[in-house]
Parts: sequence; structure tokens; C-alpha cells
Amino acid sequence: MKYSQGEMNGVDVFSLDSLWLFLIGGLAGFAGSIVGLGGGFIMIPFLIFLFDAEPELIIGTSMAVLFVNSISSTLAYSRQKKIDFQSGAWFALLMVPGSIVGAMLAEAFSGKIFYVVFGLFLMAVSIFLLVKPNQPVRNFLPATVTREFTDAKGETFTYSFHRGFGMAVSFLTGFVSSLLGIGGGSIMVPTMVLLLSFPPHIATATSMFTIMLSSLVGTISHIALGNVVWMQALYLAPGAFLGGQLGARVAAKLPAKTILRILAVTLILVAIRLIFK
Repeated sequence: MKYSQGEMNGVDVFSLDSLWLFLIGGLAGFAGSIVGLGGGFIMIPFLIFLFDAEPELIIGTSMAVLFVNSISSTLAYSRQKKIDFQSGAWFALLMVPGSIVGAMLAEAFSGKIFYVVFGLFLMAVSIFLLVKPNQPVRNFLPATVTREFTDAKGETFTYSFHRGFGMAVSFLTGFVSSLLGIGGGSIMVPTMVLLLSFPPHIATATSMFTIMLSSLVGTISHIALGNVVWMQALYLAPGAFLGGQLGARVAAKLPAKTILRILAVTLILVAIRLIFK
């Protein structure tokens, strides 16, 4: 049985459902913040299991909570000075229109074959990350920009990459994330690490900042369409905010290779969900 907007809004303040929503939000915020993917890949399956609602309601609510999670993670990573704000802003510049195009063409490209192919692609990226972690593909394209800055612990990061290629991938990321209802970090973080030579910690933090900018547009769109279930979001959002803070703190203490291995396992889970969608 599928629930309507009004039925899904019927969550009692102290009910078991409200506790579950808070815990789901916390888990999604924590896991999404560590690897820079956002928490949709965790939140959506749980919401489907607990509330067999219309897909647009689940995706719209998840998007709104993802925005809250990304704000939390961005604030935490900003205090650690691990966000490349300049690069993130350039990437978001094309990710936003990509997400709009993806939403417009969703019905035309929502076939089973597309999900399977993209799931297999993510699986291949995951295997590469597990076999050769922290080994970017050097000289993929001539570098057009060099970034250098020091984080809150005094560690200096220097890396060079082709900005145009990064922006092109950002457009694809926004398009695919809007098309499939998954976090754009599943494409952006591996691309930043493997093809753009970003240090893993910087890629994760910058991804969350980019997701914050792009998810704002997605959230506004879903609000306009009436797809956000506010009583659900009311309990999911605080958990996601706290989880995002905790996830960013834990990520700061993890070695780069560990973050990449966690990312690889997470991408495998996302891939499985797409293949068996």
C-alpha cells in the first residue's frame, strides 16, 4: 500500500516512527559526510521500507534533508579548512543546470538498462579504488589551474587539474543525480581523486560543499512541486545535521586510504541498489 502526502505527514511527536526517522537521518548524515556522497543512498531505501509512499514524495523529502546534511557537513569541514571553495563553486556552476536537465529528461531515460549500466560503472570504479587506492591517473589532461592552501592542522595541500574537465563532469554529475535520485558525490568524489588529483580529504569536503549548492536548487524545485513531506523532514533533518557534524569529525581522523576504501564499499552498495532497482 502506498501512502499519500497527508498520510505520511501523520507522524506523532513521540511515536516509534519519529524515533526511526531521527535515527535514519543521523545514519545518513554520518555516512554521507564521511565519504562526501550525501546521505540519500541510505535514506531513500529506509524510507521506502518504512513508508511505502509515492517515489516523488520520498525523493523530494530526501533531497530536502540532504540539503540540511550538506550544510552541516560544510560547516564542519569549513572549520577544518579542508574545502576548496573556489573549485567547488566552479563545479556547482554546471552541476545545477545539469540537475535541471536531468529532471526534465528523467522519464525518457529511466529504463532498467540504464540503471544496470550505471550500476556496473560504479562497481568498476569501486574495484579500482580498492585495488589502487590513492593513485590518481596522472596527466589525464594538461592542468589549467593549481590550488594550494593549508588546513586548520597546518597541513599544506598542493594539486593541479584541468578545470574545464572538472566542470564538464559536474554537469554530468548533476544530470545523473537528478535522473537517478542519488547523491552526485558518487561520481564527483572518484573523479576528483582519480582524474583531478584532489587529495581524498579535500575531495570529500569539497564534494559536500558542492552538493550543498546544487541540492538547494533541487530542494526548491521539489518544494514547488509539493514533494516534500514536512513532518517527515522535521525528524530526519535534526538527525542528519548531527550526523553530518560527527561524520566530518571522524573523517578528519581517518587516513586517506581508509576514506577511499569506505568510499569504494559505499559505491558498491549504491551500485547494487541501482542494478536491482
